[in-house]
Order: sequence, then structure tokens, then C-alpha cells
Amino acid sequence: MGDIAKLKAKLKKRKARLLKLKARLAALKAHEAEQALKADEALKADEALQADGAGENPPQADAKAEAAPAKKKAPAPVSPFAPEGGFPALPPVPGITLAGAAAGVKYKGRLDVMLAKIAPGGAAAGVYTRSATRSAPVLWCEAITRSLNEGGALKGPIGILVNSGNSNAFTGSVGAAAVEATATAAAEALGGAGAVFVASTGVIGQHIDYQKILDVLPDLAARQAPEAWEDGARAIMTTDTFPKAASARVEIEGVPVTLVGFAKGSGMIAPDMATMLGFVFTDADIGQAALQQALSAATEASFNSITVDSDTSTSDTIVLASSRKAKHERIESAKDPRAAAFVGALNAILLELAQLVVKDGEGATKFVELHVTGAKSARAAKKIGLAIANSPLVKTALAGQDPNWGRIVMAVGKSGEAADRDRLAIWFGDDLVAENGLVSPDYKEETGAAYFKRSELVVRVDVGVGKGEARVWTCDLTKRYIEINADYRS
Repeated sequence: MGDIAKLKAKLKKRKARLLKLKARLAALKAHEAEQALKADEALKADEALQADGAGENPPQADAKAEAAPAKKKAPAPVSPFAPEGGFPALPPVPGITLAGAAAGVKYKGRLDVMLAKIAPGGAAAGVYTRSATRSAPVLWCEAITRSLNEGGALKGPIGILVNSGNSNAFTGSVGAAAVEATATAAAEALGGAGAVFVASTGVIGQHIDYQKILDVLPDLAARQAPEAWEDGARAIMTTDTFPKAASARVEIEGVPVTLVGFAKGSGMIAPDMATMLGFVFTDADIGQAALQQALSAATEASFNSITVDSDTSTSDTIVLASSRKAKHERIESAKDPRAAAFVGALNAILLELAQLVVKDGEGATKFVELHVTGAKSARAAKKIGLAIANSPLVKTALAGQDPNWGRIVMAVGKSGEAADRDRLAIWFGDDLVAENGLVSPDYKEETGAAYFKRSELVVRVDVGVGKGEARVWTCDLTKRYIEINADYRS
């Protein structure tokens, strides 16, 4: 009876705290509404003064203004790189269920909250942005991951709760309270989850109306299904033009193992994972340390090797969760030979998802692989590749189908890494463009121009100082990117 009394007291305290949090959020919303009203009144007063100074508007002008319909945003065109077959057919993963719901966090009439459940006995690893202004959800997930990696035990299932439309970033203690409230409610809805990862993506600096998320949690928990992958993938999208998913099946000691992943991302994409969320689910029986090792390594060669616009977000989160339902002996190290097939499949899924993010880059019309060789180290090669990939001059040349290799030379030089000007070589596809510090005598401008008309390009650069190499993936920079981001909050 003593334990039951303690539990009741604990629940009573928790409910009291949630009521206080709701009251605080209501007060903040009232304050924001008051400030907005004052700003609106000031704007109207200013407009009235301007009208007095310029004379009254003709009646017909007022009539036209009243009659003019509100300007609507045109729907975003789907990326030319969207998979032709639409959303892929994905197999169920034993011990994993999920569901999506339309809560109206920001968007109306579309899925914007996802809840996944990993059966009791599972494990989860995470990799997050290193931004100094990372969001409350990221800090929450970091604490869970740190506890698990330090040997923390879990009772009950694991939950993953994600919303789009509001990143709950730069929201102070109110944002942290929103995370705790939604995680607590999700844990209860899932029957007492041992841990709930929380991720949010969308506008920065706006308080999230988390009551909308609380309202849909009972329904999300009741509708958990093993193959609701598309609902989950669509619920986490913001400016994405298509949902991104991939899967693989391998064997460990003759036992079939499944991996399924989906991700979101389109803009604010740069290494340390940008405004990017990714979730991979498996039934492989992998120990916590091995799970974290595998995810960290796979992330470095995939999501941390892409860039759309060089901007790193506050919200980057990728979680690898395993139900451990596969009937093989547990693998405790990612270096265990038995883990090779699993690690290979994980690397392939994360790379495919990362490349899909670049292919859905805001306004992108070109998908580019930059292959840097001859650097002092792999780290140096990657830095040079990113200097090229993030150069606005290189990216606009790609958009304009201009094979301006001089801009690549410039980007190599500004990277801060060693390069030998007189041994530098550049290829567009298989065509040698420059060598020995000069344009190649066999290169023809029309050949480069024809190659740059392609939608997918490979540019190789050898900087002539070592054996380090790396691959980085990027896209072009178009007028559409500017339009999307100029109107993002309107």
C-alpha cells in the first residue's frame, strides 16, 4: 500500500505542475495577443496620419481595396528529384508501431504530429546538432541518450514524439516545460513508457501551443499501427515537397533483420545536421554501445556530409531505435564481424535519406556530388568539399548551367586547407577541365556547358598534397530558394 500511496502522490504533483504550466502558457499567449493588438493599433494610427498628409483616398480606390481578394500562396512545386514511384513500400518492423495526426500546430488540414512506440526491451541511440542555440527538445533528447549510453535502465516501451510547424527553439523555460509536459503525457498514453524522445521542427522563437499536441495523444496512442510509415514521414515535413523513406533487409547469423527509416529536411541544411530530423527503426538485437557507435559513424558519412545552404539549425535530431525482437545473439560492439551486414544497411539507408534531403533542397534543380582527393587528410578533404559546396558563386553557377571552374579554384583557396595551386586538377564528370594549375589543353567550354545541363553532376577536385579524400553532396541556389525563405513566416 505504501508504494501505491507514493505513486498517487507523485501523480498528484505531476498534474499540479502541468496545470501551472498550462496557466503560464495561457498568460504568455494573452501577453503576446496584447502586444500584437498594440502593434496593430499603432500601425493603423500611422496609416491614418499618412492618409491625412496625402489627402483622402478616392472612394473607388477604397472599394477596389475592399474587393481585392486575399493573396494566397501558390502550392510549392514538387522537387524534380522526387521518386517517380511515390512513397516506397516499406515492411513492418517487429516491435515497432506508429501513427500520425493533424493537430493544427501551425498547418491546417495536414498531418503534423507523429508518435512512435518501441516495444519494451528496446534500445535507442541519438545524434544531435552541435548548435550553441539548440532547442529544448534537443536538450531533452541529449539527456535521455546520455543516460542510456551511461548504462541507464529502461522499464516499459520507448516513445518518439515529433511535431512540425514549430521548432520550440529559443523559447526559454516555457519551451522546456512544453517538452516535459508532452513527453510526460505521451509516456502515460503509451502505457508508461520508460523514455520519450521529443523532436520539433519549424519556426524558431515562437511559443508552441502544446495543448494541441496533448489533445491528439490519446488518439495517436490508440491508432498505433506497424505500417503507418507514410503518415509518420508526412507528419514531420515542413518545406519538404515529398516524404523521404528507405528500408533494407539483411541477415545476422541467418536471422532476418529489418531496417526502416524516414527523414525530413529541405532548407537550413548543413553538417551537424541542419533543420533535419531522421528516425530509423530496426528489430536487430544490438547493445546500446554498439547502437550508438553504428549511428554516430553512419551519420558522419551521410547527414554530416550534405549541405543545401550552409545554415545549421537548432533542431537537428536523428534517432536509431531497436525493438531487439530479432532472435539472434545480442551484438555488443559495432566492430563485431556479425554486425557488418547491419552496419552496411544502416550506412546505406542514412546515405539514401541524406541524399534525398539534398534533392529536395529548397528550389533545387541540380544534385551535385563533390569528390575531393589529394588532400592532407580525410578531414581536410571534407572541409575543402564543403567550401566548394557552400560557395554562393559555385551554387549560382550550377543554377545557371555555367561551367565556371574558376569559382571552384576560388573555393578551394578559401577553405583554409593545404592545396598546391600548380598541381590542382578539376574534372566535370569524366572530362578533365584543369591540370597543373592551368586549364587543360584538351578541355572545350562547350563540353562543360553541355555537361552542366544535366540534373545530376559529379565534380572531382584533386588538390595535390596528400592522400585524403571525401565526398560531399549539395545542390544549386536558385531564385526559388529566395522566394521560399523570404515568405517562410507569412
